[in-house]
Amino acid sequence: MPELQKHDPWAALRIRDFSFYISARFFLTLAVQIQSVVVGIQIYRLTPGEPTDKAFAMGMIGLAEAIPFITLAIFAGHVADVIKRRRIIINSIFFLLICTWLLFYISFNKTLLISLGTFPVYGIIFCTGIARGFLGPVFPAFQSQLVPRALYANASTWNSNLWMTAAVIGPATGTLLISNADFHIPYGLSAVLVTLSLVLMFFVKDHPLPPREQKEKLSKSLTAGFRFVFSNQVMLSALSLDLFAVLFGGAVAMLPVFTHDVLHLGDFADKAVGIMRAAVAAGSILMGLFLAYFPPTRKAGRNLFLAVIGYGLCIIVFAISKNFYLSVLMLMLSGSFDMVSVVVRQTIMQLIIPDNMRGRVSAVNGIFIGSSNEIGEMESGIAAKLMGTIPSVIFGGCMTIVVVCVVFVSAPKLRKLNLNKLV
Repeated sequence: MPELQKHDPWAALRIRDFSFYISARFFLTLAVQIQSVVVGIQIYRLTPGEPTDKAFAMGMIGLAEAIPFITLAIFAGHVADVIKRRRIIINSIFFLLICTWLLFYISFNKTLLISLGTFPVYGIIFCTGIARGFLGPVFPAFQSQLVPRALYANASTWNSNLWMTAAVIGPATGTLLISNADFHIPYGLSAVLVTLSLVLMFFVKDHPLPPREQKEKLSKSLTAGFRFVFSNQVMLSALSLDLFAVLFGGAVAMLPVFTHDVLHLGDFADKAVGIMRAAVAAGSILMGLFLAYFPPTRKAGRNLFLAVIGYGLCIIVFAISKNFYLSVLMLMLSGSFDMVSVVVRQTIMQLIIPDNMRGRVSAVNGIFIGSSNEIGEMESGIAAKLMGTIPSVIFGGCMTIVVVCVVFVSAPKLRKLNLNKLV
């Protein structure tokens, strides 16, 4: 491993363009996290019926965002490899800004919500999925142009650290700013933060696209990412692990149900949602700081398997917990295990994907991972409706561990993976 990466955990942050880029992503993530927790609470309050009906309605938030994300992802990956990536990022953030101001408007206009119910909220979340469909492939592709190859793991670690820091501050801020049934204040702050993110991206220098080896037909270019992933055992197995861990372990989407109807926290329930979401990110941040000094790259495959098993066990204990503090601890530990998985997977992507295919392969990664968050929310909502909230989360944690066992047996190259040899 190069000495710079080994002895300077701050190396990537010393690069000007990366610092502006990561700052823009931080404020964008902070805005999205505030929006996410507020939307969940808003849908919970606007949906009549039993707790399982409310859980199902919150699960549909994920579906509303996942449909456009998945639909556009492959085309967006192609676009990220043929159009300058900074331009795509700026346009997508601007579109997301419009969506955020619309959430502010409809929440300020209570008459509209009374007459139309949750429909406008779902409609706007659908539109945010369009923006995410383009941002998902282009962010990792553009990041690889900002730092040298020797710093890919370091850059991925700091990217994840700042994402998780925003995920700590965002939910807590969102819940604290909700006053009774008023949601326009946190939505307004979210819009301001998206604007700041957009401004910071203008300080990042534009970079030319990596040259493509040959011209391809559009149909062939659109499927190139899938062909690459499915022909690479390490990439496919790593993505599969994370896909099913997020798909089956999506307890976070059910937090309002747990705080209100399982832990029975009363007036503290809404604030507890923010604390629990922040606990996941806090665990990730602490682990991320550790990984900046001690990267999990030498025995990356082993570390990935252990991390996903630990994640599944934490979800199971969280589901059966009747104690608020134990629940928070399990969510914090789940965030720590998830951070190991994220850093290993992102480093695999940065080191294995050819420069001129990063957009298309990142799009496939987005379908595997990015959309699995939203589909995981949908799965959690449906499972809670059919099985009950607690059994559904226990089932999800158990299925995560089963998937780890299957991938461990079927992917020997991932078991033996040492990322230091690829730098």
